[in-house]
Amino acid sequence: MADGAPGSPGSAYKGSAWRDVPPLQVRRFAALALEEVPILAQDILREIRAEYPGLPVVLDDSGEPMALIGIRRALEGFVQQLATREGRPRYHPEVFQEFGRGEGLHGRSLDSLQAIYRLGVRLAWRRLAEIGQQTEIPPPAMYELAESGFEYLDGLVDQSVRGYAEAAARQAGERLRLQRKLMELLLSERRPDTSAASALGAENGLDERAARVGWQLPERVAVGVLLRPAREAVAPAVGEGVLLDMEAEQPRMVVPDPDAAGRPELLRRAMTGWSGAIGPPVPLADAAKSLRWAEAAVALMGRGLLPSGEVLYCTEHTEALVLLQPEELIEDLSRRCLAPLDHCGPAHGRRLAETLLAWLETRGGAPEVATRLGVHPQTVRYRLRQIRELWGDEVDDPDRRFELELVLRARRLRGELGRA
Repeated sequence: MADGAPGSPGSAYKGSAWRDVPPLQVRRFAALALEEVPILAQDILREIRAEYPGLPVVLDDSGEPMALIGIRRALEGFVQQLATREGRPRYHPEVFQEFGRGEGLHGRSLDSLQAIYRLGVRLAWRRLAEIGQQTEIPPPAMYELAESGFEYLDGLVDQSVRGYAEAAARQAGERLRLQRKLMELLLSERRPDTSAASALGAENGLDERAARVGWQLPERVAVGVLLRPAREAVAPAVGEGVLLDMEAEQPRMVVPDPDAAGRPELLRRAMTGWSGAIGPPVPLADAAKSLRWAEAAVALMGRGLLPSGEVLYCTEHTEALVLLQPEELIEDLSRRCLAPLDHCGPAHGRRLAETLLAWLETRGGAPEVATRLGVHPQTVRYRLRQIRELWGDEVDDPDRRFELELVLRARRLRGELGRA
């Protein structure tokens, strides 16, 4: 007698009860079962629909229900395996993978699908058991047949799981693509100048794009620019609602309602191990402006002018961003305002500049400035006299004092002056 029978794929089943069934009896059993397949498939589908009334009806190109096709092919494959005595079952992966894909694409779990499969196997077994009695298959052999049926079911479930995983990956990829498109539109400079989120959405289709990824348009956002801690770093778990684009060389994120209670703390925890900057909160229509400040902050971090190794908030470093970011303008203003120091020598010029800044910030007398600088008051008086000789009445003009303080603060931020 040829090897091979129901059970684990590839098993020889030596010594099994099914192997001892005469081939003619097996063929008769298989022939009767195949005759029953069309009607049995209809009966199984009817029972499944009664048990699961919400089950969607999906038709193939010929108009036949895909579920009916799957049931029929599953039964045929199992019975043909019995007739030919093959050790490895014949699956029809495309049908059962499609079932799994359908569950994934519709946001359902595989639990209901597996329950339907088990119901189908129980219903099929009832009829096969009747055919077994009709063909006088010994009970021990039928027990093995039942066990083989559930192993066959496991194979079908595996095919559905594969389709489900494929659908999940496809959906995740599509969502990321749509999310990147949404972010591109949101961060584009070419938009109407309006601060109303509803008006912005109506003007350029942002509301439709947001709806496709399930993102509710907020009134205000903050945009972050991140620096990867490693090339293959796992995306930070920023949570629901935060748009994240990891495809860019410097990943970007859009934080809705950044001032909402608990949001900053949640982001700080999620960003552990990452560095970068989060721009100031702005109306939704001005998201590109928040991005520009975040990019400016990251550039200053790269130059060592802002703290690195963490995700900082631009609103906590306003002075540095305002004074250091328009570098060319500040440099030009600095050359004009600090021209009187050109002939003082580097060390002496620096001391005078630090004294001038301390005086401008305190507007106090020599003792207050001396305390701030940590020097003797007499030293401060000497320097202040030199400052007045160099700048004259300009140090009494409010506009000139403002410009001097701007450029001196910028120099201090760059590390060119000591911090009082």
